[in-house]
Amino acid sequence: MGIDVRTAINDTLVQIGAAIDYTATPWLLYQTVIIICLFLAAKLVARRVEPLLEGRARRIKGHPGLLRVVVALLRRTNWILFSVFLLVALTLMRSVTQPSQTHLLVIALSLSLAWLFASVLSRIIRNRLVGRTLGWFAWIYAALVILGISDEAAAFLDSLAFPLGAMRISALTVLKAAVLLIATVWLAIVVGNYFDERVQSFEELTPSIRILIGKVAKIGLVLVAGAIALSSVGVDLSALTVFSGAVGVGVGFGLQKVVSNFVSGVIILLDKSIKPGDTISLEGTFGWIRELRARFVSVVTRDGHEYLIPNEDFITRRVINWSFSDKLVRLDVNFGVSYKADPHKVIQLAIEAALGVDRVEADHGPVCWLTGFGESSLDFVLRFWIHDPQQGLTNVRGNVLLALWDTFKENGIEIPYPHRELIMKQGTKGAMTGEFAVKRWTKSHPTKG
Repeated sequence: MGIDVRTAINDTLVQIGAAIDYTATPWLLYQTVIIICLFLAAKLVARRVEPLLEGRARRIKGHPGLLRVVVALLRRTNWILFSVFLLVALTLMRSVTQPSQTHLLVIALSLSLAWLFASVLSRIIRNRLVGRTLGWFAWIYAALVILGISDEAAAFLDSLAFPLGAMRISALTVLKAAVLLIATVWLAIVVGNYFDERVQSFEELTPSIRILIGKVAKIGLVLVAGAIALSSVGVDLSALTVFSGAVGVGVGFGLQKVVSNFVSGVIILLDKSIKPGDTISLEGTFGWIRELRARFVSVVTRDGHEYLIPNEDFITRRVINWSFSDKLVRLDVNFGVSYKADPHKVIQLAIEAALGVDRVEADHGPVCWLTGFGESSLDFVLRFWIHDPQQGLTNVRGNVLLALWDTFKENGIEIPYPHRELIMKQGTKGAMTGEFAVKRWTKSHPTKG
């Protein structure tokens, strides 16, 4: 890379000789012993201090982000104490010795602080892989700067390069782009989540608009962060046209479902056809919407199952939204009584029984109609309204049927049910044959004998 090989070798030999001369001094041994003793002392003190501090940190309520940072710092109490002990030792030694005799202590203090920062950073980030990657990169870079070999390492990584059209891609560029991309995207996600939480607290906006604004803000921040990271390392964004073309081909062949669900999700948020909290039915799935995502809708059923239904299904298929305009839902209960009963009294008792059920709306009073004269019963339909369909439909129908049963039993109204009669025929010589006839009939009450 234009550097004379002989000069580089001579400089390296000079540095090695200086290092050997420095290791021969007794102050290197003194500093090494001090560093080891301070590290062991920090470990012992941390065992006593950490449980006490952790008990107080657990009292932090309502601030999960702050608690996460505090817990991450507590897990590194030994390194915090080690850095403090090194700083105190360095201050005392510089007051009685020359700065050259504390060089190793300075390096140890700088490395310990860098490691403390990197380890806490890796614990704060929720994504474990991203946290560890950023932590290691941060500590390695800090170590190279502290040891004074960052320029040499950068020159070596920059020498590992290959041309790509008009661009020159080196290992250093890829490394910088990766670190900056991870850092900026993570920061964009954090800011986007905070902005989304603030938007969700605005009661003036409808739930669909709040979700739409939050998603657009988070996606926009991530795109801007990616563009900033790539531009900061010298990547020409116009060179990504080939990549965008490849993505377009991929969308046409294999990602059309993903794009379709994403676009469907945006349409759902704009037309407000469904929103969180709505009770819906879709192809036998009955439940309420818990969350709207970019690709799917989370629907929770009465039995606790959570279905992740693609957004496209809510656009292309028939959906019953029980709470689209309001939460009132009308339910029907069919029943029949004996012909001996007075239909006027049956209608009155049925309405009173329905009003006795907690979830039946009294403002929208129930009604009962005679719908037909059946083979063995007078047929009725009882209609009533509820305002909380997410609490279930079968259970409220069951409660209304139980109320009808109790009311009819108290007032002597019979509910007919079918009976079967077997007629056995005797043979010509008095022997029983296998032939018999079945006669189906209905009574209002069971027979005796």
